[in-house]
Amino acid sequence: MNRQKKLQQLFKAKAKKASAKLAPKNKDIYISKADRLKLAAEPALDSADTGDTPS
Repeated sequence: MNRQKKLQQLFKAKAKKASAKLAPKNKDIYISKADRLKLAAEPALDSADTGDTPS
């Protein structure tokens, strides 16, 4: 592989990484299973509290 090809390859790799950083993130952040269970339990507790009080 000659010098020009190596330089072009390095340049393309750096440009690809830079554009990937600037691209919008479509992936949601990871929420652990324990945290998901906690979040699911919170609305259930809130709805149980509001259901017991008569209007």
